Amino acid sequence: MAELMTQQDFRVALEEAFKGTMAKDASFSRAWATGKLEKKHFIDWATNHYHYIGPFGDYLGLMYANTPDTARDAKDFLLQNMYEEELSDTRHSDLLIHFAEACGGTREYVQDRANTMPFTKGLQGWMYYVSGKENFVVASAALIVGLESQVPSIYRSQYPVLLDKYGFTEEEAEFFDLHITSDEIHGERGYQIVLKYADTPELQQRCLEIVLEAADMRFAYTKALYAAYVEPDLGVWVEEDALVA
Repeated sequence: MAELMTQQDFRVALEEAFKGTMAKDASFSRAWATGKLEKKHFIDWATNHYHYIGPFGDYLGLMYANTPDTARDAKDFLLQNMYEEELSDTRHSDLLIHFAEACGGTREYVQDRANTMPFTKGLQGWMYYVSGKENFVVASAALIVGLESQVPSIYRSQYPVLLDKYGFTEEEAEFFDLHITSDEIHGERGYQIVLKYADTPELQQRCLEIVLEAADMRFAYTKALYAAYVEPDLGVWVEEDALVA
């Protein structure tokens, strides 16, 4: 029978679960960070991303409803996160639409679910299922640790390129700058909740499984974006160092 890991060992195990499946390393992210994309590709990204993260307040609300009052710190974090998504000065999803509009897209196009990939619809359904059906700590491991905590590492390589290579203003790219900071804080809070409340060997193991599953989902989603929207223009993704070799 598995033994309960110390919080230190469990933290290391959670971080190890990401290795090899970080979305920042997927083809669409790499094409973005190396300046290969066009604004039409960003519209497609924003449209799919809207339907991925647009319902994030819903996911958090389901998790909040499933969190016991004995985990008051976790409930407070989820409520604060919902507030930042839905009720702060500018809703995060509106900033995303603003970026799409700066690329030449429209609010109507972005909000139309028919304009997304089947993979995006599946990812959205998976997030609704996990947030509504799994133990709150497992859902936190999936959505906060497995997905949200990845965001700063993705956008740190993409945000400067938006300004320097693609010519966006800081105001047009505010969505990315905001999430570098906010999701770093959220990700760490998520880690602390999982470390504290995954207090049995079974819960720890399920959290590790769901973090890997979440990372796999986001990596596959990001690869699918390249295959659907960029590959017809640029061909199969090949890293520049592979070409040199």
